[in-house]
Order: sequence, then C-alpha cells, then structure tokens
Amino acid sequence: MAKVSINLATGSLQKEEIIVGIDLGTTNSLVAFINPDKNPQVINDAGKGVLVPSVVHFGPAGEISVGNEAKEYLITDPQNTVFSVKRLLGRSYNDIENYKDFFSYKVIDDNTESLVKIKVGDTFYTPIELSALILKELKARAEHALKTPVNRAVITVPAYFNDSQRQATRDAGKLAGLDVLRIVNEPTAASLAYGIGLNPEETKTIAVYDLGGGTFDVSILQIQNGIFEVLATNGDTFLGGDDFDRAIVDYWIEKNQLNKAEVLADTSLSQQLRLKAEEAKKAFAYQSLFNEKIGEIWCTLDRSSFEELILAKVQQTIACCQNALKDAKVDQSQIDEVIMVGGSTRTALVKKMVAEFFGRPVHDEVNPDEVVALGAAIQADVLAGNRSDILLLDVTPLSLGIETMGGLMDVIIPRNSKVPTKAGRQYTTSVDGQVNMKIAVYQGERDLVKENRKLAEFNLKGIPSMPAGFPKVDINFLLNADGILKIQAIELRSGVKQEIDVKPTYGITDDQVEQMLLDSITHAKDDVSQRMVIEARTEGEQMVYTVERFLKNNSSFISESETAETLKLIGVLKNTLNGGDKDAIHKAIDELNEFTRPFAERLMDEAISTAMKGKSIG
Repeated sequence: MAKVSINLATGSLQKEEIIVGIDLGTTNSLVAFINPDKNPQVINDAGKGVLVPSVVHFGPAGEISVGNEAKEYLITDPQNTVFSVKRLLGRSYNDIENYKDFFSYKVIDDNTESLVKIKVGDTFYTPIELSALILKELKARAEHALKTPVNRAVITVPAYFNDSQRQATRDAGKLAGLDVLRIVNEPTAASLAYGIGLNPEETKTIAVYDLGGGTFDVSILQIQNGIFEVLATNGDTFLGGDDFDRAIVDYWIEKNQLNKAEVLADTSLSQQLRLKAEEAKKAFAYQSLFNEKIGEIWCTLDRSSFEELILAKVQQTIACCQNALKDAKVDQSQIDEVIMVGGSTRTALVKKMVAEFFGRPVHDEVNPDEVVALGAAIQADVLAGNRSDILLLDVTPLSLGIETMGGLMDVIIPRNSKVPTKAGRQYTTSVDGQVNMKIAVYQGERDLVKENRKLAEFNLKGIPSMPAGFPKVDINFLLNADGILKIQAIELRSGVKQEIDVKPTYGITDDQVEQMLLDSITHAKDDVSQRMVIEARTEGEQMVYTVERFLKNNSSFISESETAETLKLIGVLKNTLNGGDKDAIHKAIDELNEFTRPFAERLMDEAISTAMKGKSIG
C-alpha cells in the first residue's frame, strides 16, 4: 500500500496524490479536481455527463445501479429505487415524519429518535450506506477519467447541516473508500470558486442563493482573514426546479382539458409530460415560445406565461432571503456579492428578481451546476498544500470522541478540524435508575474503540435516579490552540458536573498517525458492518427491555392472546440478537414494533379518558 506523507502541523497532504472535490447533491452529484493548468475542472467520465443523478436502484438479483441507469427505474420500479437520500442523512424518523409521503420507498418508523432506515426487499439500509454507493460511483468515475487511484476528498454539505448530518456524510465517504479531509459548507465552496475568500486581507459579506431541483437555501456569510462564518441560513427543503416543471405540466393538463388524476395515474404519460416541461423551461433561455406535441396533447407555452406560473415560487425564495438577512442582522446594502448556485438559477426571472432584491448584479459566470464541486476542488488543493498564497490554520490530526454502547466510537471532534475548536453532544442513560456514567475518551479513526487510542476515563457520579432516557448529559470537548483537550460532562437537570484535561497527541509519532489513517480506510467496510450489527443489537436490546417493562406494568390492558404473541415476538428478537445478521435483527424489531404499537395507542386513549374523568392512573 502506498505511503502517504502528512504534514502534522497543518494536516495537509503532500502533493503526490490528486484530492477531489465532491458535491453530494439531493438531485445530482458531481466530482471535480485541479487540472495540470492549476484550474478547477469537473469530471465527465466516458461521456456519461458531468452530473450523476443521486439515485440508487436495487435489482431483483441484488445488482445495484447508480446514477443515470438507476434514474430510469424511478418510474418502472419505484419501491426499489432510492432518491433524495440526502434528505435522510443524519435524520431520525421524527424529523421527516411529515414528509414520508414524498418517498416512494419504505422509510422505517421505529417511533423513536434513532436514525431512519430504508427497507428494500428484506434488506435494511441506512442513508449512510446509500450515500456511500453514490460516492463510490463518483470515485470510480474519477479514477476512470483520471487514470489514477482517488482516495482522498473534500465533500460539501448545506450550511444548515447539523453535527450528526455532517458526521453521517463523513462516514459515507469512509465507507466508499475515501479519506474525507474536510466537510465544507456548500456556500463556502461556491464563494471559493469565484475566488472570494482566497485573499486573507479581504473582508466581505456575501449572499449565496442556491436553487436546486428539489431544494432551496440561502446563506449569508461573512469572510474575514480567509475564515468563513455563516451568519444565517434560510430556505425550503421542498422547493426547487421540480416545482417549475410541475406548474407547466398542470398548465398543459388544464389547457388540453385533461383529467389530472388520470394523467398522474398513467406513469408513462406523466413522466413524458414532466420531461417535456423540463425541456420547455430550459428552452426559454434562448426562445420565447415553446410549441410541441405528445401524441394528441399540445404542449404550448410562451415565456411570459411561464414566468406567471412560477412567480409565486420565486417570491417564496425572496421571502427566505428577507428572513436570512433579518436573522443575520444585515441590510441588503451591506451585501458585497451575490452568488447563484443550482441549475434552476438559470431561469431569467430568478436572476432578475434576486438582482432586484439585493440591488446589485448577481454572479452567474461559473456554471451554477458545477460551482460547488469546483470550489470543493479548490479547498482540496488548499489542503494539499499546493497554494502558497493561503495560510492553513492548525488542525487536529486524528478524530476525538467517546465510547458509547457496544464499544463504539462516537466522534465529537472530527480530524482536520481547525484548532482551537469546541464541540459537544447530548447523551442519556440506558437503564432505569442509573446514577453513574462512565466516560471514556478515545482518539482515532476506527469505528470500534478497541482499535483506537484511549486518552482518559472518568465517572460522572451523582446523576439523580430517573427512568432510562430521562437524564440529559451534555459532553463537551474544548481543544485549545496548545493542543490541550478539556472534556466536560454535565447532567442538565441536576447540574452535576465533572471535567478533565488531556493532551491528545502526546507521545504519538507522524508514522503512527499515518498508519491509523491508512487502517481506517482499509478496514472501513468491515468496521461499518460491525458497527451496524452492534447498533442493531443495542437497538434490539433496548426494544426488548422497553416491551418487557411495558407488559409488566400494563398487563391489565392487554389480552392473554396479545401477551402470548408479544412474548413470542420477544423470543424471536432475542434469538436474532445472538447472531450477526443486522437485517434479521431489524426485521424482528420491526415486527415487534408493528404488533405492539396498537397497545401503546390504546393505553394512551385510556389514560386520556380516565384523566378527563378527573382520576389518575398508576
């Protein structure tokens, strides 16, 4: 295996290897690199096009297709075709419950805050695994086009992504065989593509308006000394160019006096209309009238009617811009640059209204589909130490985190984070009445703590005795400029607190860091599958504990036959916990969950009606 030279002072890699920039999008994804002329360039592998649709299809014999080929199955085999997986990254079912009808595939509801899973056939997938398949396709295309291995990448995410969504993106990269050097905000990448923020002397406030196929967001950024600060973000995760297409289709249905329900039920016709609407929308960039036919259906539309159809949607985006400025406490006149991102910003009305709102011309010189990936490639070039004009801040060479149930490593400060930095996460107890919590701190890139380096361990004592899941323990990591890590644990309800200082890189050599990084990529697939079995087991054990407690406390509300069936399903789940088949465990959890849900609802109804009579139940 090739050795990799890492400069520990900056976390940068030496120049032997190409580092790519990846825009992992909701609708489309793409990959870019710095070409020999020192310019960022997107990769178009074997003429397949620059954009790789973010779609994964699972065939009947287990074959997997990604991108253009998978997209064709959205109509013919929707239940086995996964799209918009980015919306699910790092999300719990509770986060997306209101949008579940949007997905044609099965998103598993386990009625908890745990992360969503997607069921295809009898297999359960996480959004991380599905995103990894898209990233793997991008990696393969890059390797094929560049005729060289690609193992390192910078991946972009929306500015509003939270810690768990960012970590999920990082994990997806690792599973795809990529060392993710940095997760960069999409608006930051777009700014870099325009050269904004590369000059350390520059101080600017900019707006990045990003209108994609299915999502819209606007970010207000402040750039000082080459550091990008997100002042505010706003947007709508279900508004984009697809809505423009839908408005055109509805218009044609009405003009041709067709029955809308019948048209939508005919998947072939509705798909043809949608594609024709997309064609019309794009045609208005250079013509003012579109006039074609699908069979006997006239598809006629002029540019001014199109603009009337989409006006309300564009106004919605302007209202989001207004809210973002308000949250950022910035006035339109203080915005120095406006950058357009996303294919839907090619629409003339969009450009016109955004320019009018901000009172200045917008930047649209760089292809709006490619601008984020190009900026990610520039960031990758910076990390590779190839740009002498940019000072890289000190970064953490290895990830820092704590041990969670099942001996897993939960990363709190990812490697390559700028120093000084602070981050934290909230945890709770897993057993009723737990009064102590062991906090073990580790450094490393592997999913299991036993493969990482232990830095410290301490006990948070005196947690008030409460049911499992009630205590709220905040664990915060503060890494200062001298490389001293302060770990603080505090139980929020009682104020019980404990802290400790450690020096993470003490006694560790460059070679050891290098080896740890290489091992993490080599073993990524095994690590992730082990992690998934452990997580499924932990979830199953928690389910058994909860249901057994429920049966014990509420036996009078449940019939004998229901109790017997529940105990049988608990037995099935317990048997699967001993094996290493995560799908079997998830299936058993799912079946137990589905069977027992009506009891919980019945108990809730009983509790409400009893309370209404002025009584309380034990």
